[in-house]
Amino acid sequence: MLDPAELLYAYSQGYFPMAVPEDDNEIFWFKPDMRGIIPLPEFHISKNLRRLYNKQYFELRINGDFEGTMRACSERDDTWISEDIIASYTKLHEMGYGFSFEAWREGKLVGGLYGISLGKAFFGESMFHKETDASKIALIFLVQFLKENDFRLLDTQYINDHLLQFGAKEVSNSEYEEMLAQALEV
Repeated sequence: MLDPAELLYAYSQGYFPMAVPEDDNEIFWFKPDMRGIIPLPEFHISKNLRRLYNKQYFELRINGDFEGTMRACSERDDTWISEDIIASYTKLHEMGYGFSFEAWREGKLVGGLYGISLGKAFFGESMFHKETDASKIALIFLVQFLKENDFRLLDTQYINDHLLQFGAKEVSNSEYEEMLAQALEV
């Protein structure tokens, strides 16, 4: 398990850990040259997703099942979420830094995401869905929460097509470090 203080310090410096399955799940630290973020003021929701969100088709929860959300995120062929990562982030959750934003339906966890909150920065780690659009609805829920609580940074680490539809973009590491510093000084 990673030391919680070391993990929080690494985030404050722009690093994040990932286990590498090809290396027996050894944990390495990453700090990409280009960093994925979702600018909160520019967050984009399609009309169809907005309608689904407003229908309250899913029950939305914060930290209803943090570890369950992490484990669901790890259920894929190639994952960087090892047992050590799960134990480390569960400890951060117990300390008040780890959060999961979840979509539930009929008493079952069907989508969500988890990450770390530090200052006014949220470091998104991973998402999953077992029902169509469940992870997207959880992301909308997260962004609504971040906006309501005056967060300044939503770090996605990397960019993918899924995040691009919401307005995600890449920024240089130096630009990211400035944004991070501002989010942490609040």
